[in-house]
Amino acid sequence: MTENDLNICFFVVELTYCVFFVKQLELAMKATCLGALSILFTSLPLPTLANTLPDILSSDTDYLTDFSYAGYKFGTTPLPTATGTVINVTDYGAVPDDAIDDTHAIIKAIDAANSTTGNVIVRFPKGRFIISDYIEITRSNFVLQGAGSGKLGTVFYFPRPLSMVDDKGKLEEIRKYLKKYDKRQRTPTENLDILYSEYSWTAGYLWVGPKGNRGFAYLDEYNTPASADLAMGQQGARGERILSVSDTSKFSAGQRIEILWHNRQGKEGALIQSIYGDTDLAIGSRHWTNPDKPLVKQRTVVEAINGDKITIADTLLHDINMKLPVHIKQWEPIDNVGIEDIRFEFPSAAWFGHHVEAGYNGIYLSGVADSWIRNTSFENADSGVITYDSANVTISDLNFTGDKAGHYAVHLGNVHNFLVQGLHIFTPVVHTFTFNTQSTRSVYKDSFAYAGVVLDQHAGANHQNLFDNLTLNIDVLPNATRPTYPLYNGSGAGYWQPGHGRFNTSWNLKLNIRSGVLSGQKLHIEGLAEGPDARVIGLSGNRELTLEYFPTPYVERLNERVSDIPSLYDYQLQQRD
Repeated sequence: MTENDLNICFFVVELTYCVFFVKQLELAMKATCLGALSILFTSLPLPTLANTLPDILSSDTDYLTDFSYAGYKFGTTPLPTATGTVINVTDYGAVPDDAIDDTHAIIKAIDAANSTTGNVIVRFPKGRFIISDYIEITRSNFVLQGAGSGKLGTVFYFPRPLSMVDDKGKLEEIRKYLKKYDKRQRTPTENLDILYSEYSWTAGYLWVGPKGNRGFAYLDEYNTPASADLAMGQQGARGERILSVSDTSKFSAGQRIEILWHNRQGKEGALIQSIYGDTDLAIGSRHWTNPDKPLVKQRTVVEAINGDKITIADTLLHDINMKLPVHIKQWEPIDNVGIEDIRFEFPSAAWFGHHVEAGYNGIYLSGVADSWIRNTSFENADSGVITYDSANVTISDLNFTGDKAGHYAVHLGNVHNFLVQGLHIFTPVVHTFTFNTQSTRSVYKDSFAYAGVVLDQHAGANHQNLFDNLTLNIDVLPNATRPTYPLYNGSGAGYWQPGHGRFNTSWNLKLNIRSGVLSGQKLHIEGLAEGPDARVIGLSGNRELTLEYFPTPYVERLNERVSDIPSLYDYQLQQRD
């Protein structure tokens, strides 16, 4: 089968998914938030409880990633309480609830914060602030703080989409890329044939990262000379934190680094083998057509230096040896940035469909480490949070509501060690919980979805990611003989397939089937275009489930809940203490 044949196949899968999503949207938008909450606490019966720990926790042959390094400060430090010099936006002319645009006043307050040394807090009182341009956060040790994420807290209102805002060249590269490769959304049933929107997976009104940070590299013409290596990695083992390097003279404790695995060996490269294992799945061409771009990036911190060895803060994603060499470079993100207690509101505008979003996007993180977003809500967003080129960020306690569908709630792409917890997604989004291109060892945990639920493993060499203790409320399209729901409904371009690499894990997923499956019927859960060596442990619900996941994963405790370990992340974190 040629790559063109594969792309045609994946287009058909995408088209089928879009039809399914629209039908699910019709069902889901009928449910109110209060109705969903009522269902959550009254309709979900207790699944069968297991009395012993899953075998995979003690297996010598079935590898399980240690996900506990995800989140702020590698999971070991609670999110801080903001301290520092306080800059009140009202001192710079921002007045809540006066129906006058506050953009310029907010930018003045942030400029004042940028001129302040040490930790700084830009603080908003309760009330509605109107914003109509990008708000940039480009420094470390900075907190943007409101007075609460409810309707009576601090409300950021964005009256128009980013497509009506001058980005001053920020999105020039992606626009050229979309046009050069004719990246189009084609939906014949809607007479739609148009270039993808540059806002579909990029940009947000709050743009957070170093000035000029490129994020994702699309076109070679924008490349600049690569920075010099600190050293070459010589020896290391997946799951360990110590590696030997060619030269330790440029390393110091506390230093941020990137460990970069390239595939320069073509279709049969050792790195492809490490990501996907022994699989018969077709591997997309993007895995070998750009050998100078790293295929895997592990952004971490040096903890200690001993002889020719360094100790890093988290465990290696892959082996390091002669077949799997790595370049180690300096990484310079901004860090200790917090966004908290704010409500993002957008108009109830028309949603024109997948990949043609107008740009009602909230927060864009690009080049950020050891930071957080917490107690924040989004209404009528195309995408709430979009991420790139970042690591060890905790995103917690977010609500998504509104009258229209969206693309992403939280997008995880080209990131490492992200922890996303406490999401409540009331409005349908195309990719409810998503692991996107080159995301590694990231976690969705203790979260709820109430409409059109999809677990999206979006191809692009994403691997070693975790869906952990999620409650998923679903409506099934009626089928009297064989009720089926494509819960794992991965997507992504054919040149980036398979849907995921090895060791993506689902732990304690609870399904509340609200309609479409009669008492006594089984619900067939599908994942028909995913990836190798997945782990599915503790999948249960209020109907008996069967699982059809391709290729065949490691499955344990189907129709049982792992009661002693509700969260794998929490369990693994406790084992580190």
